[in-house]
Amino acid sequence: MSEKVIMLGNEAFARGAYEAGCKVSAAYPGTPSTEISEYMVQYNEIYSEWSPNEKVAVEVAIGASISGVRAMASMKHVGLNVAADPLFTASYIGVNGGLVLIVADDPGLYSSQNEQDTRAVARAAKVPVLEPSDSQEAKEFVKIAFDLSEKYDTPVILRSTTRLSHSQGLVELEERIEPEDKPYVRNAAKNVMVPGNAKGRHLVVESRENTLIKDSCEFSINKAEYKDTRIGFITSGIPYQYVKEAFPEASVLKLGLVNPLPRKLIEEFASKVETLYIIEELDPIIEEQVKSWGIKAIGKEILTVQGEYSANLLRKAIKGEKLNLTPAIQAPGRPPILCPGCPHRSTFSVLNKLKIHGAGDIGCYSLGAVAPLGVIDTCICMGASISSLHGMEKAKGKDYIKNWVAVIGDSTFMHTGINSLINMVYNKSTGTVMILDNSITAMTGHQQHAATGKTLKGEDSYVINLAELCKAVGVKHVYEIDAFDTMLLEKTIKDALALDEIVVIIVKAPCVLLDKSRITKQYQINVELCKRCGMCMKPGCPSITKKEDGRIVINDTMCNGCGLCESMCKFNAINPIERKR
Repeated sequence: MSEKVIMLGNEAFARGAYEAGCKVSAAYPGTPSTEISEYMVQYNEIYSEWSPNEKVAVEVAIGASISGVRAMASMKHVGLNVAADPLFTASYIGVNGGLVLIVADDPGLYSSQNEQDTRAVARAAKVPVLEPSDSQEAKEFVKIAFDLSEKYDTPVILRSTTRLSHSQGLVELEERIEPEDKPYVRNAAKNVMVPGNAKGRHLVVESRENTLIKDSCEFSINKAEYKDTRIGFITSGIPYQYVKEAFPEASVLKLGLVNPLPRKLIEEFASKVETLYIIEELDPIIEEQVKSWGIKAIGKEILTVQGEYSANLLRKAIKGEKLNLTPAIQAPGRPPILCPGCPHRSTFSVLNKLKIHGAGDIGCYSLGAVAPLGVIDTCICMGASISSLHGMEKAKGKDYIKNWVAVIGDSTFMHTGINSLINMVYNKSTGTVMILDNSITAMTGHQQHAATGKTLKGEDSYVINLAELCKAVGVKHVYEIDAFDTMLLEKTIKDALALDEIVVIIVKAPCVLLDKSRITKQYQINVELCKRCGMCMKPGCPSITKKEDGRIVINDTMCNGCGLCESMCKFNAINPIERKR
């Protein structure tokens, strides 16, 4: 008798890879896809790693596939941009062992800088896309994806979304299959994508797509559910759940394969319903293709291209219902903020004092853009802080960036920041780069990387020395400073900005949440010495508050003992005490 368990969507993806006989998994952490790899490590049959970035992860998986085993790479939607280079070419090469990419989109922008739709990228790459609608399908579709990959000689993308990745559902567990490794046969015409070979492979890709369009009409993952034919829906993924909740009596064509589309099946379904709606979150990928075939349908005319959908949204848009819902009790607004004791707050306090602009990057330190710190001026993508600072210098000259620094984290520096620093050195730039080294990939939940000395499986590994790495690429001025030594940090920043050279300042202090057992002290305010000047409140530490009577107090349940407030008090009114357990 098979076992049924409740699983997060991302956990189910990992289970699917295990059951499918996957042997290699590579990823870079990025919400909402991170947990796939964190669940993958429980399966010793699968080699799993954190790669420096998504491009490398996909290349690792491609290499494993070429050698003859089933391989997978996982990432969030913007990570697919980083991995686009190998993906587009892998589409031409095809596979030996099955090759699957799991890409998690983020409708609603819960943790991302855009709402990019993975299906649009996959269409351009001519790679098939499967889209599950619950945890059980998440597991099963991974297995189907590997089968399709090998049958049609193609990489396959599984598209998830935040709602699927982070929702739980019942999953039926099955045994792992152990497919035999495919023998490697040398084939330069297939695997070496120089122009002459690529021309021939492009024809193969187009033929494969036409075959998939025809064959997919018979795929079990594409299914028509006929009920009341006065209204019909074409949908996929999580929106399928909303359609079924809002319109339980309607006819539905549920697409499991969303690229390429099963044209004949869609035309047949459309001919049998009176009014056809196409329900898909984000871009009108399905809608535009269906309408281009001359099929009348309703979609984005009444629905948004932004954010997540819901059953209530569909009821309102299609039925015109005025929903008399009891208003939810609104919690007070709570903007994101750096944790108490975060070393980034110390760094930003110094930069704020010096009135420095920060070219920012992706990570916890992007919170330096909000009040009261207000240091970060830009946030584009991984590694862009250093490149954009370089662009400013080349556009406006050395004097323009005398009050600018690039701010980047240790994991992001390893991801793509190192390339940007090499570019600065090579193109004779000037500027100050600050690497905020908190010894972990913090924003996505404390994942290891190449400079932490631990692998995804927790095994000890070589520790990349960031300072030596910067020196090796040609940076002459590299400084390592304790994040909470604010006096030395201020002096070093001033000296760096005065130089017409590249300076790297590595600001070091571990994320305060890594190991709270290391916190031995907290702070309290001596009310007799306190002048209520408010200097200790300027960094915006959430553990420090001002009472109605004007008293400033430190919440001992939140204080993590970093000492930043003590260093800012000119009246010695903030004193350390032993940490309360």
